[in-house]
Amino acid sequence: MRAVGGGPVRGALLREPRLLLRLCAWSVAETAPALLVGLAVARAIDDGFAAGRVWTGFAWLAVLGGAWLVAAVGARQVVLTVGAIVEPFREDLLGHVVGGALRRSAATGNGPGTAAVARANLQVELARDALASVITVVRSFAFTVVSVTLGLGALAPEVLVLVLPPFVAGLCLFLVSLPALARRQREFILTDERTAESLADMAGALRDITACRAERRVADDLGRQVRLQERAGRALAGVTALRTASLAVGGWLPVLLILVGTPWLVRGGAGAGVILGALVYVTQSLAPALGNLVQGLGMSGVKLRVSLERVLRHGAPPLPAVERRTPQDAGVRLRGVRFAYGPHAEPVISGLDLSIGDGDHVAVVGPSGIGKSTLAALVTGVLTPDAGEVLVGGVPAELLDPASRVLIPQEAYVFRGTLLENLTYLAEAPAEAVEEAVAAVGLTALVTRLGGCSAEVDPGLLSPGERQLVALARAYLSPARLVILDEATCHLDPAAEAVAEEAFARRGGTLLVVAHRLTSARRAGRILVMDGTDVRLGTHDELLTSCPPYAELAGHWNPAETQELVP
Repeated sequence: MRAVGGGPVRGALLREPRLLLRLCAWSVAETAPALLVGLAVARAIDDGFAAGRVWTGFAWLAVLGGAWLVAAVGARQVVLTVGAIVEPFREDLLGHVVGGALRRSAATGNGPGTAAVARANLQVELARDALASVITVVRSFAFTVVSVTLGLGALAPEVLVLVLPPFVAGLCLFLVSLPALARRQREFILTDERTAESLADMAGALRDITACRAERRVADDLGRQVRLQERAGRALAGVTALRTASLAVGGWLPVLLILVGTPWLVRGGAGAGVILGALVYVTQSLAPALGNLVQGLGMSGVKLRVSLERVLRHGAPPLPAVERRTPQDAGVRLRGVRFAYGPHAEPVISGLDLSIGDGDHVAVVGPSGIGKSTLAALVTGVLTPDAGEVLVGGVPAELLDPASRVLIPQEAYVFRGTLLENLTYLAEAPAEAVEEAVAAVGLTALVTRLGGCSAEVDPGLLSPGERQLVALARAYLSPARLVILDEATCHLDPAAEAVAEEAFARRGGTLLVVAHRLTSARRAGRILVMDGTDVRLGTHDELLTSCPPYAELAGHWNPAETQELVP
């Protein structure tokens, strides 16, 4: 993962330098009022209303109003730009979480742990929101401080002597207290979460607690956790006092100094407008900017750090790089393959020997849960056998170049984008090849309905069968010589299923079909029957005489009806 590998926040900020430039440009527009507010008020009073030139006063106020309009446009663009920065950051973190869960699942044989992944995804959302808040407040603070400094310098440079020293002192006080504040805030967040988890566990186990007469022990444990949270809250409150002090020094002491220094400013030629303008600069721009920075870094910054720690701890370290290999052909061979979902689970596949020649068309049949999809995952290298080996063209399946095989599952994946982008997701293809694939798998009607391959696709508006046809056409266009259809036509009617499977049979290469209907099996050159105790491979006629489970299944089949292969 790009961003996580080089530091999540740094990667998010440096991924697209043009976004940072755009953010800076629009930040200038957004902070235009901070630059003009005090100057416009001062000139409107001193040069306008106080001097009897009413229209001059209104003109300066109109300039300030125009600055607010520009700021409104800038604020909208800032939000959009911040979103463009943090959304890829979120996607990287999600990829890290899901990839880690899948790698642990593959390594242990256990499920990916949906509850753990859901909790980690929540931390990803918190990290995304916290990063957006941190970027927003730090950016706003920096541009506001520069704008106010320039505005005060243009208004009355001597005011800077009264404003900047206490402001810098307050900022330094906050920065010095920030590590302790972050540490205390982190401790409070963690203890609060542990208290919530303890309460949830207790509520879910009330019956067992009562049955075991463990009320006192559980109450003591909960009380201990609540006291820990209380201490963490008190410690946080103590450090928060420093934050309040920094706001008082940096945000409000300058106001006091301007008021006390008014006689000095007047003797230097400053009018009432200048005094009021300086106060407006401090109270309406500088103090709020410092307050937002303190709040943003003190809360959102800590949440970002804690959430990132959770996410990075949840994701497994990346797997060592392996050299992917291109097979000599698309023949498949399994030797003594055994696989179980977990060290103590019954094997789904045990001692399987199987040979599928290059260019063969094989259908796999058997009751649900017997291991057909597991076999498909083993052949594609998605799963690694506990014992034995799976070879494709002489290459271990887990080392295959991804371009050499394609697996289409029962629930097809279609993403938002154009239809052409969906079809050429696995390989670039010229328009002629796309048209051929569309016609071959029976996708023409959908392309016509959508208005062509350049039309935008909303997956939610497509039926399951239409999504399967898109995925089938995508696989047809891929360079893969080995194609596995794991009930990839289950949402199609028998006629559409026949069109798609016959297209792949004509396409060439090795075709392995986990059959949903007996008609699908009859179209195959050979049929692999899995019944939980043994596997048989042969033609339809051979299996009728040598494989009783298949003969029984075929005996119930009426060619005039849709026969689905279910237990």
